Amino acid sequence: MANKLWEKNFEVNAEIERFTVGRDRELDLYLAKYDVLGSMAHITMLESIGLLEHDELTQLLAELKNIYKTCEDGRFVIEDGVEDVHSQVEMMLTRKLGDMGKKIHSGRSRNDQVLLDLKLFTRHELMEVVEGVKILFDELIQKSNQYKSVLMPGYTHLQIAMPSSFGLWFGAYAEGLADDMLFLQAAYRMTNRNPLGSAAGYGSSFPLNRTMTTNLLGFDSMDYNVVYAQMGRGKMERNVAFAMATVAGTLAKMAFDACLFNSQNFGFVKLPKECTTGSSIMPHKKNPDVFELIRAKSNKLQSLPQQVMLIMNNLPVGYFRDLQIIKEVFLPAFDELKDCLQMAAYIINKMEVNEHILDNPMYDPIFSVEEVNNLAAAGMPFRDAYKKVGLEIEAGTFKANHDIHHTHEGSLGNLCNDQIEALMDKTLSDFHFETVREAERTLIG
Repeated sequence: MANKLWEKNFEVNAEIERFTVGRDRELDLYLAKYDVLGSMAHITMLESIGLLEHDELTQLLAELKNIYKTCEDGRFVIEDGVEDVHSQVEMMLTRKLGDMGKKIHSGRSRNDQVLLDLKLFTRHELMEVVEGVKILFDELIQKSNQYKSVLMPGYTHLQIAMPSSFGLWFGAYAEGLADDMLFLQAAYRMTNRNPLGSAAGYGSSFPLNRTMTTNLLGFDSMDYNVVYAQMGRGKMERNVAFAMATVAGTLAKMAFDACLFNSQNFGFVKLPKECTTGSSIMPHKKNPDVFELIRAKSNKLQSLPQQVMLIMNNLPVGYFRDLQIIKEVFLPAFDELKDCLQMAAYIINKMEVNEHILDNPMYDPIFSVEEVNNLAAAGMPFRDAYKKVGLEIEAGTFKANHDIHHTHEGSLGNLCNDQIEALMDKTLSDFHFETVREAERTLIG
């Protein structure tokens, strides 16, 4: 067994080693390139305060850029006997540069190192989630505009209720995503603060320039209080998980609707055949497997905030190994959410709509409210109009008028999709992703 960089003069029992390391070596691969990026900013700052010579900084940065490229190319591995990504990067540097490689740890603890890695990783993943949400949003708005005049029944209690439209249905989920984006923005802003320099949670005796690393890494600001920086471990994951769960909730509800509307009893939509599967014994079956899996995965993602909270909510101030377990549920969740967003955008794009649902007279009663309102507008007391139409429905004499014209905001004839798009665009413009991208490009060179 290889000695750890932090280990004293004794060897850890193999079973204890297995138990305490857990899945860190596997999960740390998510963090590898961000560990390198953080190290590049940290040593640039160390040189500025005299803890590294300029020539040492030049050599270390060059080698770190090589390691970053191995991460980008998918060739980075954490070797057997090496506990985590931080140790692997430092070991790769010392192999090439000797003891100079050990200097990158000055003024840092593994605690603020992993905090930084997690923030940089989460920031990047949130940027990709935001992009995925916007792509799905655009597909929904396009479909809403395309089918704005195609009526469908609206339901309460799963009973036909009032006229709705595919314009309203697609547009409703688009506006839902516009609201979800506000949660993502809040999560992003809380994430985009620099913990580096907090060390083990109580700062460093070195005169670290935390403002410099904040700017080098493109953060909006730093976590100023070093104790709070450490308290943010788990809190960040919980807040981000809530934002992800909000998006997942929208996806799950939309998927349920689509599965229902695709069934023969409804027949409102037709899903792309490549998104359905057949039965091993029933030749007529076309099961909506993609939406069913989106629904299940999205429901699973909605449990993520609770999992994070239950791990971290009774921990006092300071670092505890419990926090390691959060990575197991948190890091892979982004891939799952992005996958659901991508599949949902694809299937919405290919979805076909039944434009003649209301030709079936079974849906005529949904126009009864229109008739009641017309009678009331003509002067009949509402209660009398309600009773009159109700009796006609019971007697089978009610004649539905399908020619309805609503023009007030958000109604059948005035979807307000332009305003919904403006809401989304305003939120997107407030992320300021380009600041982050430019900082990272500058560091990597």
